[in-house]
Amino acid sequence: MTGTFRSLRNFNYRVWASGAIVSNVGTWMQRTAQDWLVLTELTHHNATAVGIVMSLQFGPQMVLLPLTGYAADHFDRRKLLFATQAASGALALGLGLLTVTGLVQLWQVYVFALLLGCVTAFDSPARQTFVSDLVGEDDLSNAVALNSTSFNAARMIGPAVAGVLIASVGTGWVFLINALSFCAVLGSLRLLRVSELRLKPLAIRTRGSFLEGFKYVWKRPDLKAAMLMLFLIGTFGLNFPIFISTMSVTAFHAGASQYGLLSSIMAIGSVTGALLAARRSKPHMALLLGAGGAFGVGCTAGALMPNYMLFAAALVLIGMSTQTFTTSTNSLVQLSTEPAMRGRVIAIQLAIALGGTPLGAPVVGWVADRFGPRWALGVGAASGFAAALVGLLYLVKYRHLRVYVEAGRVRYSMDEPYRAPLQVSPVTAVRNAVLNEAEEE
Repeated sequence: MTGTFRSLRNFNYRVWASGAIVSNVGTWMQRTAQDWLVLTELTHHNATAVGIVMSLQFGPQMVLLPLTGYAADHFDRRKLLFATQAASGALALGLGLLTVTGLVQLWQVYVFALLLGCVTAFDSPARQTFVSDLVGEDDLSNAVALNSTSFNAARMIGPAVAGVLIASVGTGWVFLINALSFCAVLGSLRLLRVSELRLKPLAIRTRGSFLEGFKYVWKRPDLKAAMLMLFLIGTFGLNFPIFISTMSVTAFHAGASQYGLLSSIMAIGSVTGALLAARRSKPHMALLLGAGGAFGVGCTAGALMPNYMLFAAALVLIGMSTQTFTTSTNSLVQLSTEPAMRGRVIAIQLAIALGGTPLGAPVVGWVADRFGPRWALGVGAASGFAAALVGLLYLVKYRHLRVYVEAGRVRYSMDEPYRAPLQVSPVTAVRNAVLNEAEEE
């Protein structure tokens, strides 16, 4: 198997991907049900309340950053994922029981969102960097893209299923089904062939190791530019629970099943973007620039669409550009970061992407409540265009982008990007030396 799906040749990756897609379907079901619960059952179409839930759920990514990156670099990632996935399942079970019994209140949803955010803060960098333990460096970019494909393929299924279940049996059962789905990913972690994992040397535990991650990023203009672009889009653009729910309920007066269908339609574009990213061996900054601009165009189109079906069509473009941007950013950061620093840098990246939500989601929710959901989408469009501008400035200043006309055609050229050196641990160096001596003898 070659090309787009080449990482699936690896047994451990196949097992991991099989469990992950089941859990991902449950995760998207819960996200849809949680937003619907807050927007229509616990409040009267209050987008600000949805924004607060998002802030509490993603805020811990920033607050716990000193601990989460450290954990991803210093602890056994497989065991850490066992703990975080089990905790996420337990929280889904608790919220489901409260909702099914009719005892759930808005403040309880806030508490569960905060607790889930704390668990996810540790889970995300470990899960992102765990991919490098499953496959080699040559297939890392492909495996990252396939992970995104799995996540967004589940996004096509989960919201639509959640919408049907909400309308037929109620919101609480969606949470309970999500709790059960975590058994799949826990089972996949148990079935991995530990002896075949490509484990990297754990980082040395020293004082100030957390700050080393920031120092490393600060010295790298390419990483700073990518993360600034991610901050802009992640803070003001990736607020789809607000965009889709408010457009569905207030602009088009749709029900639960139609709301779930919109999220699934957007996932068609997301899967397409992830599969296109999987075909690329190495992402580059120009791709981030183009994806950011396309995201701005998509949000602008969505804000102007007059009816449900045309808005759904715009969501396909938004999904494709979003997934191209986020997947390519993830791959670029991982491939251009030294292995010993990867966990801390990924934790910083995730904190920026998700930690910006506490700042942006309440603002976007307030804009939707005050001026309408179309203006909220306008905020997302502005974030995409601003990110594209950051990428352009980086290419001009640090990669010496030059645009010229040759033989009547517009062409461009730029310097080569930074390549992370391959670090060899002391243990590996000694082992290689011993093997070389034995061969010489």
